[in-house]
This record gives sequence, structure tokens and C-alpha cells, in this order.
Amino acid sequence: MGIRTVIALGLLTPLAAVFAQDSNDVVDLIDSRYESTAKIARDIWEYAEVGYQETKSSNLLQATLNAEGFSIQAGVAKIPTAFVAIYGSGEPVIAILAEFDALPGINQDSVPTRLLIDEKAAGHACGHNLFAAGSIGAAIAVKHWLEESGSSGTLKLLGTPAEEGGSGKVYMVRDGLFDDVDVALTWHPGDNNSASASTTLANRSGKFRFRGISAHAAAAPENARSALDGVEAFNHMINMMREHVPQETRIHYVITDGGNAPNVVPDFAEVYYYVRHPDAEIVKDIWARLENAAKGAAMGTGVDVDWEIIHGNYAVMLNETLSVMMDEKLRLVGGVQYNEYEQSFAEEIYRSFDRPKHALGSQEEIQPYTVDQTYASTDVGDVSVAVPTVGLNTATWVPGTSAHSWQSVAASGMTIGYKGAQVAAKTMALAAIELMENEALIIAARLEFETKRGADFEYDSLLGDRPPPLDYRN
Repeated sequence: MGIRTVIALGLLTPLAAVFAQDSNDVVDLIDSRYESTAKIARDIWEYAEVGYQETKSSNLLQATLNAEGFSIQAGVAKIPTAFVAIYGSGEPVIAILAEFDALPGINQDSVPTRLLIDEKAAGHACGHNLFAAGSIGAAIAVKHWLEESGSSGTLKLLGTPAEEGGSGKVYMVRDGLFDDVDVALTWHPGDNNSASASTTLANRSGKFRFRGISAHAAAAPENARSALDGVEAFNHMINMMREHVPQETRIHYVITDGGNAPNVVPDFAEVYYYVRHPDAEIVKDIWARLENAAKGAAMGTGVDVDWEIIHGNYAVMLNETLSVMMDEKLRLVGGVQYNEYEQSFAEEIYRSFDRPKHALGSQEEIQPYTVDQTYASTDVGDVSVAVPTVGLNTATWVPGTSAHSWQSVAASGMTIGYKGAQVAAKTMALAAIELMENEALIIAARLEFETKRGADFEYDSLLGDRPPPLDYRN
């Protein structure tokens, strides 16, 4: 269902009629909680805990929501750091997602020049500290609205660990935690403000482990069989395969273990692969070719191989009915305004970019509404095929910043990031209230969802029936 159909059916009630005082009260409440939201964001930024190890981050979020009167279900889906916080009762049931894992191998202080923090092994280069803080801010605002308005409705905030390669949400979908949800709301830090309908790539990852025989590399090489040879042969075969896969495919890898000393033939080596494509079925087909190549590489080098699927995500299924509504709310809230210090910080960061996509100053604007394809992947994709789902991006980073960069870590730990999280909190809170008051909108979103998903759809997780890989970052 497209924009014209939604408007023609009259499913988007004019803002002036629906919100009036409600929107002002919600925005004012979120503004009044700025210091609390900023502290949550900074604390999680300092913790910088990687996937499935986010104990302090998860505990902080749970404690904050518990103090606001939410009931907490901790350790859901067999994940110690996953949780569900619930407030209210009855229908509709609106979910807000909150991520909080950091990325390993990136380190940066919250300053506009490259500066490492001693002995810190991870950083919030994707801004999930802001993701969590903004979602908490939205949830608390909606809770107060439910309380003061006496409206029917249930709010569920889902604390979703290990988005970065761990597919935490997939296990939560698989365990039925979205079965009673009418609509799920999400957002993500970025370098611009947009509620465009953006889909992603489906993906699957896995670690291929080769096992050989070690020996002295000079004195007795004939007695050895190199596990690293197996990895290198495998990688070479996959690099040749790149010419013969569908154009939209992305394949990338890193050798996570290649031995320790040149004069010792390694008896163990490991390589970690990602495969991506818009279509989950094509991801499965390409993955089968990887498995065959791994077998061939092992046979050719005289070693053994096994593999473990680490994670897998569907592409995000768009719901334009909801995206149009979210775009409307974002335009009501507006963009991010810098103070003098933030402007100076941003100018310094901006000088570090080569051909930035967005101009400095665009953080104040809302990008035009479009429907597009992005080339990242997220476990929100699995949520979107389970329940109608909608998201947005806000300018938590200096325009031109790429995710997974030192510049994104820097801005995620200071006021530019916090202000962007406030924009997200306000927008999602207004969207949640709209959904709780506008049954026709939920019906229209469900109709679009069911039409796109198809009557014959059966959910088959790309990671199979494996348990959560709680040690995948060890």
C-alpha cells in the first residue's frame, strides 16, 4: 500500500486533530529528561560492551525502566542481557526496540580529532548507546501519557543485545516475544534525519575452522598439513566466485586465526565470513556454495574443516503506511540545532572527511521521503517479517560521518549524539501515541504487511535452530 492509497483512505488523521496538547506535553517531558537521557547514553558509551556481554548496559536500562513502573522480564530468549519491559494493559500492543552493544576493535575518545583511549578494546561506532537511551526516553514518555490519559494500550520495550553480528532479535522473534505485538518501532543513529522507507540486505555469517597437523616449517614440513593453507585456498576460491554471483551480493571475510609463528606450521586456522543479498533465498544458495568451497579447500590441502553459522538476518520488509506516519512525526519534531561548541566540534570533524554525502548544516533538516535500498544488514529484518515495523534515522553524528568510524564514536559520546537521540525519542513517542489512538492506521499497516509477506510465508530463521552464540565475541 503506497502513500496515495493511505491518504485516499483517510487513514492518517491530521496532526492538529489528533495531537494538539498531547504532542506538546510529550515533547516537553522528553526535553525535561534530557540530562537523564544523556547520562544513560554516556554511561553505556563508557561501558562499550560487545554483543552478549552487555551486562552493565542491560542492568542500567532495566533499573531505569523498573524505577518508572515498568515490569521487567530479564534474560529472555536464553540471552542473559536481553529483556522485555512492559507498561499498561490491553490493546494495541506497541513495541519499541533498544540496542546497546558496542563494536570490537575500534577506539576513540569523544573529541573531534583522532585520539585513542588507553586499554579500551571496543567503542560505540554504531551509536547503540544512543539507540538505547533514545528508546528509553520514548518509552518513559509514552508511559506517562498512558498514565495521565487513562488510555488503553500496552507498551513493550525490548532490550535487544548483540545486533552487531549476533542477531539477538532473531532469537527473540524465534521465541515468540513479538507474537502479541501490533507494531514495532525502531530507530538508528546516523548523519541525517530521515524516516524514508529503507530496506536492507539479508545476510548470514559463519566461522570456518580448518584443522591440520603442525610440524617444524623448515626441518620437517613434509610431516605437516597447514590449516592456514586451507583458509587461503578457501579464500582464493571465494574471491574467484565473486564474478559468478548476482550483482547485489556482498561477500567479506577476516582471518581470525592464522597461526602464531612462521616456523610452526599451524594446525588450526579460522576465517569469519559474511554473505549478503536482498533476497534471503539467494543468501542461502550462495552460502551452500561457500560450504562446498570449504570442503574442496580442505580436501586439496589435506586438512579437515567444519563451520558454525554465527548469525543470519532477513532484509527489512518495508511498511510504507507506517513510514509515511513516521515521516510526518519527524517533520513535526524537526532536526538538530548545534550550540557554539558543537558547531566547532562538527567543523573539526567535517574537515576529516573526503567527499561527505551530507553537508554540514543538514543536521537541521529532514531529508525528503523516499523508498530506497541500503546495503547494510540488521536483525530488525526478522522483526519486520514477524510484525509491521517502522524506523527512522536521526542526526546523532556530524553530517558526512560513516557508521563504524572513529568519527561516529566521538559524536556518540557527546552532546551532538545526545541531541539526535532526543529527536528520535520525541518522534517515536509521538508515533506510538498516534498508533494507540488510531486503530485504522494499525489495520492499514497490517493489511500492507500481510500483502507483502504473502499468505504462504513461513518464518525460517537464517541461523537455524542454534542457541544464541553467547561467546561469539570472545
